Amino acid sequence: MRNEKVMMELILHTAKNDARIRAVYMNGSRTNSNAPKDIFQDYDIVYVVTETNPFIKDKTWLRDFGELRIMQEPDKNDFGREAENNSVSSYGFLMLFTDGNRIDLRLLTKEKMLEEYEKDKLTIPLLDKDNILPSIAQPTDVDYHVQKPSKAKYDGYTNNFWWCSQNVAKGIWRDELPYAKQMFELTMRDALDNMVSWWIGIQTDFQVSPGKLGKYFKNYLPDPYWKMYEETYSDAGYESMWESIFVTCELFRVLAKEVAAHFNFTYPMEDDQNMTAYLKQVRNLPAEAKDIF
Repeated sequence: MRNEKVMMELILHTAKNDARIRAVYMNGSRTNSNAPKDIFQDYDIVYVVTETNPFIKDKTWLRDFGELRIMQEPDKNDFGREAENNSVSSYGFLMLFTDGNRIDLRLLTKEKMLEEYEKDKLTIPLLDKDNILPSIAQPTDVDYHVQKPSKAKYDGYTNNFWWCSQNVAKGIWRDELPYAKQMFELTMRDALDNMVSWWIGIQTDFQVSPGKLGKYFKNYLPDPYWKMYEETYSDAGYESMWESIFVTCELFRVLAKEVAAHFNFTYPMEDDQNMTAYLKQVRNLPAEAKDIF
């Protein structure tokens, strides 16, 4: 596997020897001193180019980066909406190479770069042939730190957690596994993960990032809470799902109460008690039942 020095030299060599590429900068985890360093880190690179279309139409120049295992063009393969390649101001190539390295390369016109450059504080300039890159501060992940919740946001997530729990319950009772799983992951877990993030924010004075999709939760949750979080994942068995649901409810309850106490919010205990009782009743409901209660 080519190391960072080799990869960066290759990325810059390609840019220096192509007159169409006028500047280069990097963002993402490799610019973040707080991000763990490992072999799976991408190279998030931006080439500022005179125009994107020639790079899109003839992709042979990409071979210089190495042998591809797979590539995605998200602007072309965007859920069935194919990008118009005429006058495109931004275009991306996501490349995984056979040696395990990955480059997420985005092409931007100068005009598009000027719109976006200072928006991402995790940015490091690498090459500027024409002095077109604006001055920028040292990279910081401050934009990715947990944000304090408003009362309205806290109330919305706590209400949605308990409201949507009924949908998970009925999905299990109806033997609608995909519905039950998706409803749990997209509503109850979404609310739980927000509560976990806010709780972590309180413990760290809102100075850290829990990572994309909560990937750093384990680093910040104490062992008992992390053990509970692990148990919120279940297999496809309904009994296992029920167990995970009640663990999820318990963890959500504990964290949400602590978050409420910190911000002087009100935890909806009545909703909690009513829906916990409802979940227990549905769990014990016979498959042939004609009445919920």
